[in-house]
Amino acid sequence: MEREKNVSAMASVPVGRLMLSMGIPMILSMVLQAVYNIVDSAFVSNMKENGEEAINALTLAFPFQMLMVAIAIGTGVGANALVSKSLGQGDREKASKSAGNAMFMGIVIYAVFLLFGLFGTDIYISSQTSNPLIADMANDYLSLCCIVSPGIVFFAVFEKLLQSAGHSVYSTIAQIAGAVVNIILDPVLIYGWLGFPEMGVKGAAVATVAGQCVSFLLALVFHVKVNKDIRNGIRYMKPSAGIIKEIYSIGLPAIIAQALMSFMTYGLNIILVKIGEPMVTAYGLYYKIQQFILFAAFGLRDAIIPIISYSHGMGNRRRITDGMKYGMLYTLIIMIAGTLAAELLASPLSTVFGLSGETLELCKSAIRVISISFVFAGANIAFQGIFQALGGGMESLVISVCRQLVFIFPFVFLFVYIAEKSSEYNWLVWTSFPIAEILTAAIGALLLKRIYKKKVAVLE
Repeated sequence: MEREKNVSAMASVPVGRLMLSMGIPMILSMVLQAVYNIVDSAFVSNMKENGEEAINALTLAFPFQMLMVAIAIGTGVGANALVSKSLGQGDREKASKSAGNAMFMGIVIYAVFLLFGLFGTDIYISSQTSNPLIADMANDYLSLCCIVSPGIVFFAVFEKLLQSAGHSVYSTIAQIAGAVVNIILDPVLIYGWLGFPEMGVKGAAVATVAGQCVSFLLALVFHVKVNKDIRNGIRYMKPSAGIIKEIYSIGLPAIIAQALMSFMTYGLNIILVKIGEPMVTAYGLYYKIQQFILFAAFGLRDAIIPIISYSHGMGNRRRITDGMKYGMLYTLIIMIAGTLAAELLASPLSTVFGLSGETLELCKSAIRVISISFVFAGANIAFQGIFQALGGGMESLVISVCRQLVFIFPFVFLFVYIAEKSSEYNWLVWTSFPIAEILTAAIGALLLKRIYKKKVAVLE
């Protein structure tokens, strides 16, 4: 009965309403994921000693954390699209094997992160700073996040499996529970409240992984209890080269797309330090603040993918077109609201982290300038969701490469060179982001026209 109700909703509920019912929990889930990335910074910045150095340490660790999220979520995105399409075709066996193979890959991914946490963090951190205090704090934080990373890996997998069958509300509940645990434990462990030792940055890491593990365990329970469309068991986890290939034909571009965010941030940390450490700190904090807006677009993208993918499996051109229309419309509404909020709240958002002087002013200017790009960034994120749902992994990858590599770095290099000559032009560096998003959006519109003609217009 549950399965019939679910399938009926994916196949027959008006797409605009379906996207809201699925998208709102996913948006909330992704925004709460952004909480993980900013709560630690907010608390460590107000430590009695070395608060600004601690923020810098978390900024240096952040790109690899983003890479971990990219690999985990990309695997989940691939499984999401494949499971949704298989269910749309009525192939429950393949949907179950797709879910099982995603779980198997989660085990492999965790093994890699564990090894990096044990042996690789020192090399990674030392490539970005020569300050021993910052390096030690960054190593303490990142190594623990890698060693205890089952939470981040497996929550991403089970979250996407729940979403693939229309159960996004359960993944949101799991995400909320983990975020609450993180928020409660952060001050307790960082500052040493309630009789606990004062752990500083290490306490922030413990709080983070504890929250992630709570989210994972709840998502696992929900998957077993409510995902009746998907059968579970060891036999479904037996690795299948064909299914893994299908998962990553969609998921790999998604991994690369999000991994580019990591490489972009890592590269910018190295470039911006030429102007000064306050520039690196300001950018790192802005990046975490903007995630509350961009992650909302990612959440809606995660609703776009199963809706369009399911409709594509059905061969229903009208529902695919409606998915594109409402996905883009709702994304742009979110981005316009986000732009207004960022412009109005630039000063109070910056002061939350106890910044002062040059770092505070740089953070405020970053918020005001880069936020101009939100509308175009939202369009690019929606393009990626549409492309991934239609099996256009390469088109999705092109968008990512353009907005986070091809167009961003040439302008950053140019404007950093100018800013090195005169600090009054520091703000010019931030304009690289709107320029890159606008140029990429133009390319995205052309790619959408091509993939529609190739994969949608030909349907009955």
